Amino acid sequence: MEKKYSKTEYFKIILVLGALCTISPFSIDMYLPGFPEMAETLNTPISNIQLSLTAYLVGIAIGQLFYGPLLDKYGRKKPLYAGLAIYILASIGCAMSQSVENLIFMRFLQAIGGCGGMVSAQAIVRDIFPVKKTAQAMSLLVLVIAVSPMIAPTLGGFITSAYDWHWVFIILAVLTAIIWVATVVVLPEGALPDREVSLKPKKVWKSYIKVLENRQFLVYMLAGGIAGAAPFAYIASSADVFMNLYGLTEHQFGWLFAILAFAMIGSTQLNHILLKKYTSQQIINFSLHYQSVTGIVLVLGVFFNFFNLYTLIGTMFIFLTAHGLNGPNTTALAMAPFSKNAGSASAMLGSMRMAIGGIVTAIVSLFHASSAFPMAAGMAICAFGGFIILKMDQKIPGTISRERKTEAFAS
Repeated sequence: MEKKYSKTEYFKIILVLGALCTISPFSIDMYLPGFPEMAETLNTPISNIQLSLTAYLVGIAIGQLFYGPLLDKYGRKKPLYAGLAIYILASIGCAMSQSVENLIFMRFLQAIGGCGGMVSAQAIVRDIFPVKKTAQAMSLLVLVIAVSPMIAPTLGGFITSAYDWHWVFIILAVLTAIIWVATVVVLPEGALPDREVSLKPKKVWKSYIKVLENRQFLVYMLAGGIAGAAPFAYIASSADVFMNLYGLTEHQFGWLFAILAFAMIGSTQLNHILLKKYTSQQIINFSLHYQSVTGIVLVLGVFFNFFNLYTLIGTMFIFLTAHGLNGPNTTALAMAPFSKNAGSASAMLGSMRMAIGGIVTAIVSLFHASSAFPMAAGMAICAFGGFIILKMDQKIPGTISRERKTEAFAS
């Protein structure tokens, strides 16, 4: 039953939900400035440190698929508490790691625990607010998630330069413990446990298979997921490229990361304006064309050594603006067919995107070289891959256009 909250209560609830949503973005980005120091301390190539990022993305991909049924069966808070506990212990484990293998394993556990915060927050919003308030609350959460990449590396850079990389994980553990206390005190229970929900793998996977059988979902999940993995190629290599090759300090790298994150955030806001005049399909067609061409320019510029630091950053900024247009529109079109199984579709969409991101970071790490080429090539291939999938689907004879399909499903 929906309850009316005062402005103060509403503010506190949104603040805690937003904090839960920042756990994974901060965990992905905050330790990036420490990559060179971590590689030196753990006596391993920086490409192996990059695999700890891959492990986190794979953990998020797997974890999201399990939290949905758990949150329905046991209520919103118990699985969330368990996830936060796993996250805190794993963060301490990361700080105490004496080998890169242990760090990679602990990062995987950290992701399994941390992704519960975002999944639970979205479920609680749907539970406790009416429809109009839900849209407003979701917009605020999306804004918090979008701003996090601007803050996290900058903060991580200050921590790493003032202390060392171990303290990044200690601070993440402390902040999450504070969020846990706030969750207990501030957040309402949300939906009651439903003991009839089955956790049998066969029934759970059956709902996911049903989602994957929908052609529109599959096309936009793959097109959006592959194109959307381009920033992960950048994230995986950015510390090595800009700190080792171009000599930026931890502070400078943090600010650079914030500038490039602004490219994605700004275009996300531009998308709201464009949707008043153009359809999601038209915007995606344009943005994937634009990003593919920019990706080619990026690769050629790096390969022929045309770029200095500033022209490389400028080209990457232009490239990443398309990400803010691709993500929201491919998500909307992928989810459009579902009035039922929306929860399963949402979990599958988020999981597959993180899985693709994890694969991309692993491949970029394997092709590690003392240049920006693996990063540039990874970004360009992701954009071109999404573009090819969309075009191949549109050229299949007898295929209904995506716009008409979306309109049909919406009605």
